[in-house]
Amino acid sequence: MTAIHPSILNCDIAHLADELDRVTGAAGAGKGADGIHVDVMDNHFVPNLSWGLPVVEAVLAHTSLPVDAHLMIRDADRWAPAYAEAGCQIVTPHAEATTAPVRLARELHRLGAGAGIALRPATPLEAVADVLGEFDLLLLMTVEPGFGGQPFIESMLSKIRRARELVGARGLNLRVQVDGGITSQTIERAAQAGADVFVAGSAVYRAEDALAAIRELREAASSHRHDRSHDH
Repeated sequence: MTAIHPSILNCDIAHLADELDRVTGAAGAGKGADGIHVDVMDNHFVPNLSWGLPVVEAVLAHTSLPVDAHLMIRDADRWAPAYAEAGCQIVTPHAEATTAPVRLARELHRLGAGAGIALRPATPLEAVADVLGEFDLLLLMTVEPGFGGQPFIESMLSKIRRARELVGARGLNLRVQVDGGITSQTIERAAQAGADVFVAGSAVYRAEDALAAIRELREAASSHRHDRSHDH
């Protein structure tokens, strides 16, 4: 199932509750976002500083949507569990910043959250291939992490395709998320390659009608969705 997770990195943080409402839609209408993506950056792992646990807690207090915490921070083994304890549905640290990813995934599960693992564009899929069964979500960055509004890196399509093939070959219940440069054009190619969860920042929050932008993205992805029947 295609899921659209707007990133609050591109919202007006001074009006956070209103910005969350902009993407939620009417209750039960199924027209709004499927989740809220919160980018946590520490100015060490990536060259930008965003926000941490207090803002995530504010998001959790003001939305009924699942919150997806993307941790672009060093020492994720130490900090990630707090995001699970706060109530995030899924917590996704970077493989490059995690010393013991399997142990961390199991701890996140123990705390009641889903466990994701993220890869920067230059980090090969092979870095996590042997442990993918421990995770619920694989986040493939389609820009260099740290800043919103960057163009989609086209060469990541082959990585998405290989990830989907790997998931299919092993029969894993793993979602493939992409983050960076997602527009109504790039989402078609990413969906065709095999992604099924899409993080969109600028494309949603810079649109005059955020709900219409979400619908457009969902329709574009759904119409080009990868045929899983060829994976087995």
